[in-house]
Amino acid sequence: MLCLRYSPATITRRLDAVEIPKNPRSIVVCGAKGPRPRYPRVWKTRQRIGTISKSAKLVDCIKGLSNVKEEVYGALDSFIAWELEFPLITVKKALKTLEDQKEWKRIIQVTKWMLSKGQGRTMGSYFTLLNALAEDGRLDEAEELWTKLFSENLESLPRVFYDKMISIYYRRDMHEKMFEIFADMEELGIRPNTSIVKMVGDVFQKLGMLDKYEKLQKKYPPPKWEYRYIKGKRVRIRAKLTGESDDPGEAESDDPGEAVNEINDKTDMNSNEMHDEADSSVDDADEPIYEAHNSS
Repeated sequence: MLCLRYSPATITRRLDAVEIPKNPRSIVVCGAKGPRPRYPRVWKTRQRIGTISKSAKLVDCIKGLSNVKEEVYGALDSFIAWELEFPLITVKKALKTLEDQKEWKRIIQVTKWMLSKGQGRTMGSYFTLLNALAEDGRLDEAEELWTKLFSENLESLPRVFYDKMISIYYRRDMHEKMFEIFADMEELGIRPNTSIVKMVGDVFQKLGMLDKYEKLQKKYPPPKWEYRYIKGKRVRIRAKLTGESDDPGEAESDDPGEAVNEINDKTDMNSNEMHDEADSSVDDADEPIYEAHNSS
């Protein structure tokens, strides 16, 4: 009987040639050919798509479409068909991209589609829609949206909406409606910012209402202080008034500590003056500057 046997030396050499890795779970050992690597599955992907790339795809998806409502809404519905949740962040970033590109019609379409889904019902979304309607020249729809927001959020409407509507009427020389919004602000006790006071004051000067202009400047004087960030610290500095020349001697210090000390010294020196002005302004605070139905 024929019997084939390997010598012990040959078996030892073959075992030495096989290198056993430290982590045996990452490989599969075959009987005759030794270890082979395990590759990732074909149907699994390691590429993760973020919201930035998704928003870019959304913008590219709708930019080549027509202005037909059904076509745009159908493309948007098909874009989110396989999403488990509504991609609100992706849509918001797409709206920001469209706003940078000044695609006002697309902004109106996407925002109305988002609101029709019951998503993104925030003041930021409504302000984006209001701004797009105004920039696209659809003033009637902008006024309708403003009336709805003003009636539903009478005491909680942000001041930026008043600023936007006054600027819309200011550019179109619609002074009467501009005065109505300003009168509503005074009636609700909302203090106008610098831009609103400037626009209303310019209209008063243009129409020859100098008494109302002086009353406006007395009730809402320009701010003497403003806040800036110097090396990460919030520092109050004196505001630069209109027509004031730059004085190199009053330049800001690079050291925030010195700037704070200098400002505190100026504050102590002018504290009595500021209190006197505050007391005098309280007497005129309750008296409105312009009434909505004033004939003058």
